[in-house]
Amino acid sequence: MVAPEDTGRTVAAPAAPGPARARVLPFAAMSATSEAPAAFRHAAARPGPLRLIGEAIEDIRSRRRLVRYLVQADIKKKGADTFLGNFWWVLDPLLQMGVYVVFVSLILDVKIPDYPLFILSAILPWKWFTTSIGDAASSVVSQEKLIKQIQFPKLVLPVAATSAGVVGFAFGLLPLGAIMLLYADRISPFLILIPVIALVQYVFTLGMSLLVSAINVFFRDLGNILRHVLRLWFYLSPALYSMAVVDASATFQNNPLLRTLAHANPFAVLFESYRAVIYGQPEGPPHAPDWLALTALLGASILLLAIGAIVFKRLEPTYAKVL
Repeated sequence: MVAPEDTGRTVAAPAAPGPARARVLPFAAMSATSEAPAAFRHAAARPGPLRLIGEAIEDIRSRRRLVRYLVQADIKKKGADTFLGNFWWVLDPLLQMGVYVVFVSLILDVKIPDYPLFILSAILPWKWFTTSIGDAASSVVSQEKLIKQIQFPKLVLPVAATSAGVVGFAFGLLPLGAIMLLYADRISPFLILIPVIALVQYVFTLGMSLLVSAINVFFRDLGNILRHVLRLWFYLSPALYSMAVVDASATFQNNPLLRTLAHANPFAVLFESYRAVIYGQPEGPPHAPDWLALTALLGASILLLAIGAIVFKRLEPTYAKVL
């Protein structure tokens, strides 16, 4: 009898039964093609910026269900970690508002009409931003084992972290509505513009999230640095005060460059926009935001988002090696 290896022919393994084969092959095909990042599938040529942006859009479009699942998982996890659960999304901004009301109104004795509503209109978007940036910074490095074992578009991780912050912001609108009942004269039809302003903030936040999530893979101290940078950013933004105070300051009046930088601060635009539709002026009703400034910020945010996507996709093939 001649052994199979002596015939010079390759002996094929027996085919798996029909049902088992149907289960294995689709998974194998998904692992080899659709689950593989685009950077690996096109390794023969270094993709250009436009191609990287296109791949980033396709990653999110083709993984919509995965992003939704990650957002839901993040919401459940945050709610399960504390006794009060997701109620903290309502309670936390109210506690922060109370701290600043005591500090500014009682200790500093600064008199601003309806100050709780004034400060809450800045606390809510800021809390959304800082939570999203913090979660996005660790979104890739926290999935080290998963990234090393499975090939999938890593872009979904910071996108899901940023999108989960939208839910927290939406819950924060509940205490805002309760506070507004105490200042009924501030209620106006301009409140319907909050989602428009929030959309601009989401684009800006997503661009920042992509950058910090990519950089944090290689520079792990970024998380510690971000805490201090964000704290300074908040106090340099018109949250505890209005831009009218900045414009009236002698320091800014005598230094046009500082005044320009203060107005170019993205959160100067966002805080003033939220405050315009929620609070208005100390002695005036709510009004429409500065559409020119908001449109300029949207354009800059789209550019930042494109840069963030390019940087993230360019570095994505090295994540598994560095982690």
